[in-house]
Amino acid sequence: MRISVAADENVGVASAVPAELRRRGHEVTVHGALAPEERDDWAWASEAAARDVAEGRADQAVVCCWTGTGASIAANKVPGVRAALCVDAYSADGARKWNDANVLALSLRLTSQPQLGEILDAWFAGAASQDPGDRANIAHIDTIG
Repeated sequence: MRISVAADENVGVASAVPAELRRRGHEVTVHGALAPEERDDWAWASEAAARDVAEGRADQAVVCCWTGTGASIAANKVPGVRAALCVDAYSADGARKWNDANVLALSLRLTSQPQLGEILDAWFAGAASQDPGDRANIAHIDTIG
């Protein structure tokens, strides 16, 4: 899978995210503080990763900032992106199942190395629900705005 990763600073699990994704066999593109030639502010870095998804250069993305909130807000401004801030495996599973999320947002402050592994396990094991009500919600998201 092609995964775009963005972080606004290289602290916490920022460098561990692309390393872990590569270890799992994914093709990784980095943005922000992980790519020295790019602007590292959270809004710009997260937008770049989200655009990779929306424009087909990546299948999914992981965006990171200190709380994860700004990264998720910036990513969600890109049409076609459904970014979810996940703090544990349960929220990652739910984001994939009920929200068909295609961008994972993480807090650099709160996500530990063990949590990162658990979140990624749940994220990649998760699949979008085929329940008609869940699918209707996802379809409706695309009409908002």
